[in-house]
Amino acid sequence: MAAKLRSLLSPPLLHLLLRTSSSSSSAVLTFQRALHSQMGAVVTLKSEVALKELHEAGLLRSQGLIGGKWMHAHDGRTLPVYNPATGELIINVPFMGEKETELAIDAAWDAFPSWSQKTALERSRFLYKWYELLVAKKEDLARLMTLEQGKPIKEALGEVLYGAGFVQLYAEEAKRVYGDIIPATLPDRRLFVLKQPVGVVGAITPWNFPLAMITRKVAPALASGCTVIVKPAELTPLTALAAAELALQAGIPPGVLNVVMGDAPQIGSALLESTKVRKITFTGSTAVGKKLMAGAAKTVKKVSLELGGNAPCIVFDDADIDVAVRGTLTSKYRNSGQTCVCINRVLVQDGIYDRFAEALKKAVLALQVGNGLDDGVTQGPLINEAAVKKVEAHVQDAVNKGANILTGGKRHSLGSTYYEPTIIGNATEDMLIMREEVFGPVAPLIRFKTEEDAIRIANSTEFGLASYLFTENMSRGWRVAEALEYGMVGFNEGSISTEVAPFGGVKQSGLGREGSKYGIDEYLEMKYICLGNMKV
Repeated sequence: MAAKLRSLLSPPLLHLLLRTSSSSSSAVLTFQRALHSQMGAVVTLKSEVALKELHEAGLLRSQGLIGGKWMHAHDGRTLPVYNPATGELIINVPFMGEKETELAIDAAWDAFPSWSQKTALERSRFLYKWYELLVAKKEDLARLMTLEQGKPIKEALGEVLYGAGFVQLYAEEAKRVYGDIIPATLPDRRLFVLKQPVGVVGAITPWNFPLAMITRKVAPALASGCTVIVKPAELTPLTALAAAELALQAGIPPGVLNVVMGDAPQIGSALLESTKVRKITFTGSTAVGKKLMAGAAKTVKKVSLELGGNAPCIVFDDADIDVAVRGTLTSKYRNSGQTCVCINRVLVQDGIYDRFAEALKKAVLALQVGNGLDDGVTQGPLINEAAVKKVEAHVQDAVNKGANILTGGKRHSLGSTYYEPTIIGNATEDMLIMREEVFGPVAPLIRFKTEEDAIRIANSTEFGLASYLFTENMSRGWRVAEALEYGMVGFNEGSISTEVAPFGGVKQSGLGREGSKYGIDEYLEMKYICLGNMKV
């Protein structure tokens, strides 16, 4: 460690370290400030190297994609994209609005007839090529994602492969959109059911998974014959643009995939009001999802919504503590707690509470916080200052209502938007953190006595996306899994997302499913054909 630190320091700073190592606290503070300055220079250099490599690879795009052409905003306005780990400006992208969105809708509308009329095998080949390029460029895409979103490079690489998996899956499912022949009620009739693409799709995606949330929507849409306008999050548009560049390289025709970003209300309104757009698919907050659902009603668009969560994790007395801690750690602290399926409430039965809390604390203390580009980092920064303030408010509310901090509970010494991985003990149901998504690296522990108590507490929310339980009693596990009012249940497992299983929630956590063989149905309409006057 000392050798590594020494290699990062300039000779004057190293001399300052030696001179102040046993001196006053003010001298040490002077050194710490100098060290942070020096480390900032190292971080900046790493970012610059990564950006240079991305530019050389042709993946650092700074324009929107409309009809196969890279375009600026018509009025020249731009949107800055920052690195949350350092606060540095990465690049400016177009601040687009209604006009650019209408152009993208027209491009998708014009491209739809020829794309939808291609055979399933033809569309499958395009998707396979896109998949191969995503995998071939996985390291570049992971670096880009870490720069604009902040997650550790290992997690970013995992997301690239996860996101590419959706493209591969739907390259295969494109050839499996089957219809039906229904037994006729009269001898001179034949009854058929066909499945056809919905049409132009507006896809609105979040910042926490800049690639996977796009491919999870775009891949089944393209496989079914739809064309798409993607609006990525304003905070993380660069990964979306890089993925679109690779789609062009894969030969996907102009207008089939378009990307606009900027003025979210204008872009959303244009998508909702256009009669050419036949479907809206959205991942994000429940509040925004409700607005989109209401707006889509005006033109009766098909809607898929993957909305907020408030995932409970139930740890029973008979759980394997190592398995439960590992699963909780994986789900709660992945992406620094910024996922919609993150554990938000940890319900621990009385008999195991103290042992579980101590084991989880030990595991959390081993997490390494830092810039996602650095080796060994497992916790990156939160996305922005607003995210930090929300976490702080939840933690303070819990403390005010009697909770105790087992570890963490404050901003990290690295500054910026880093927050210490945190565990809160003795949480109660009236705390904000038990009722709202914290979207940060904070795990509140609440005690329960009986299975019935656990189910009641777990279900006492308007949300119903993901849930988790840990027990060695299989009968209890199945019973509780069936009683939980959630679209997904992790049973002795904290990592449940996979492209081959249906992803989605119930109650106010959304409509429809993404991923798996079921996901492509969200982009298809059934058509019934009655053939009469058959000679018998």
